[in-house]
Amino acid sequence: MIKRKLGQGLEVSALSLGAMGYGKSRDIPDRAEMIDLIRAAVDRGMDFFDTAEVYGPFTNEEMVGEALAPVRDRVKIATKFGWDIDPDTGVNHGGVNSKPEHIVKAVEGSLKRLGTDHIDLLYQHRVDPEVPMEDVAGTVKRVIEDGKVRYFGLSEAGAQSIRRAHAVQPAAALQSEYSLWTREPEAEIIPLIEELGIGLVPYSPLGKGFLTGKIDEKTVFNSLDLRGRIPRFSPDAIKKNRRLVDLLAAIGRRHAATPAQVALAWLMAQKPWIVPLFGTRKLERLDENLGALSVTLTRGDLDEIEAADIKIEGARYPEEILRRSGL
Repeated sequence: MIKRKLGQGLEVSALSLGAMGYGKSRDIPDRAEMIDLIRAAVDRGMDFFDTAEVYGPFTNEEMVGEALAPVRDRVKIATKFGWDIDPDTGVNHGGVNSKPEHIVKAVEGSLKRLGTDHIDLLYQHRVDPEVPMEDVAGTVKRVIEDGKVRYFGLSEAGAQSIRRAHAVQPAAALQSEYSLWTREPEAEIIPLIEELGIGLVPYSPLGKGFLTGKIDEKTVFNSLDLRGRIPRFSPDAIKKNRRLVDLLAAIGRRHAATPAQVALAWLMAQKPWIVPLFGTRKLERLDENLGALSVTLTRGDLDEIEAADIKIEGARYPEEILRRSGL
């Protein structure tokens, strides 16, 4: 497995597996199958896995901990704090909470659920406007000094928040949405983290499945699927946005690669410290995504994508989510 370095010397597999979709509800009906999938990823050389206390809440961390227990010394586990979740009951009160005492309790809970004595990478899931970033980073610095956490990360943080936190506790990674589907970080965030030596772990690298080429204007999302409420997944937007998938497919034919593999290869071609974070529930999709590691895009391929200058139609989240999450 190809390795990449994020910030502060954290070395991980060049692709990361996110477990969010395995257990966002209180019940995981296919828990055994998802544990098998995580272990299959380890067998294929992946060593970087992502979860969060809010997924469930709590059930996802428990499942990831069980899946990785036999190979704990071979993997890096990332988890997140930052939502207002009761540490005892798991009730999510909505909104954010990064008060120092809450962070400490969240870390203790995550350690217990993951069945480990340390968290490799601890992210603040969302910035809390009521808590100074210096206090957040200072609290994480203390749990790092206690040996409970190895590295500090931020998720969807703005430039000012990143600078303030990094000045107190150097961050190893920023997790934010970034792909050919969502390129906003290129304007300010990517230059900043390059300056500071922070790695990027882009989530939704396949545009919530759109860049796989398997979604068109006739696709119907069920009532529980957030994509049914996202503006860029409306039938009209999908029809316009298919231009991007068609371009990826054309480039893929030259490399015997799928659109998804080209999309992942594009991300990895941007910077050596970018480690895409994808999620999948199927072994064949896991193998397809790992196949991106064998795809090397040429300068001509990259220039062709830029020259196409395809603008994505529609917002990346419904307005209420953008407002609530501060995105």
